[in-house]
Amino acid sequence: MLAAYAPLFRVPGAARFILGTAFSRVGGSMFGVAIIVMLSERRDSFGLAGAISAVGVLVLAIAGPVIGRLVDRFGQRRVALPFVTTSAVFCTSTALLSLAGAPVWTIFVGYGLSAIIPEPGPMSRARWAHIFHAEPDRLHTAMSFEQVADEASFVVGPVLAVLVSTLWFPEAGLLLAELLFTIGMIAFLFARETEPPVVPAHDRPGGLAIRRPGLLLVAIVLTMTGVIFGANEVVAVAFAKEQAATSFASIILGAFALGSTISGIVFGATKFTMSLTKRLLLAASGMFLLEAPALFAGGVWPLAVIMVIAGSATAPMLITSLSLAQHLVPKALMTEGMAVAITGILIGISGGAAVGGWAIEAWGARAAYAVPVAAGGIAVVLIVLGYRRVRSAEAAATLAQQADAPVA
Repeated sequence: MLAAYAPLFRVPGAARFILGTAFSRVGGSMFGVAIIVMLSERRDSFGLAGAISAVGVLVLAIAGPVIGRLVDRFGQRRVALPFVTTSAVFCTSTALLSLAGAPVWTIFVGYGLSAIIPEPGPMSRARWAHIFHAEPDRLHTAMSFEQVADEASFVVGPVLAVLVSTLWFPEAGLLLAELLFTIGMIAFLFARETEPPVVPAHDRPGGLAIRRPGLLLVAIVLTMTGVIFGANEVVAVAFAKEQAATSFASIILGAFALGSTISGIVFGATKFTMSLTKRLLLAASGMFLLEAPALFAGGVWPLAVIMVIAGSATAPMLITSLSLAQHLVPKALMTEGMAVAITGILIGISGGAAVGGWAIEAWGARAAYAVPVAAGGIAVVLIVLGYRRVRSAEAAATLAQQADAPVA
């Protein structure tokens, strides 16, 4: 099964950018839980922690498509490097402000500004789309590998963030997250041999990627997926704290990511004949059904087991939805289109973290799992309602790509 991924590492120069994204992904996976642990310890409020985390994710969601569009027009390193540098400055400032007991509004501002960064996921996936543009089976494997790498980072990152924040000092997780992210992004951006070329201006289609048929619905469905992630993150920390086992939150979050990682490896090695749209509906249904038992968890260990099972639906959902997003846009809008899709996830994470924090304080941690469960149900309903439109858009994109022409 793992042999299916071997050809990816034989691509000249691929190992360098894979290593870079590995560091940046681990750092990126730490930000959310690091800011929650930092603020819940310093300010003793999960509502405030969820709100500040939500602001950071929301800023990232707004900045993502804009930076993605600039990357498509001017190139990855030229656009991304300045944003990576300024983010490091603002994130470090945020940690120092927290350490000094500065007013809450300064934490909001500092963390928000630190989130104006390029997303490694869309840029990495754009490289694979360029490398395997004529090999759909290899591209499916590469996109699956991307998701496995994402999920594996969430096995390691949150555990590391909680560990250093509880063993050292509350700001340690945030500082380490920024360090790993910055090192990884610099390594990725300087792996120039795999960077996709910029499409000349006269060959670029007009309009925004989000206006491509089907892409908006995919992004909205991914918003609901993001709500699941954001709510799970803050509720897991609160649930563990209620059980007098705060450090166990990292195990719960890691269990969810572990389930997704394992399923992603299997999913990526499997060849499918059904449409991406049908796969999306099946994956969303599994995501909803497998999250529901969290409402009945009786302790941290039972919850960790439930999260492993629930996480197994995550990778198929994300691999399918991001592959569909990539399929629906022409190559000149690839990074922007992928950023739109991931922006949907980020908006959902932002909302899920905020609503999850409020639900914890209103109902308690276990009942707050109603937030991610409801989001999963809404995702299924949205796909059912828009199924024919997305399926038609997928078919039209396939015909356009076979004819080597942009989607009308």
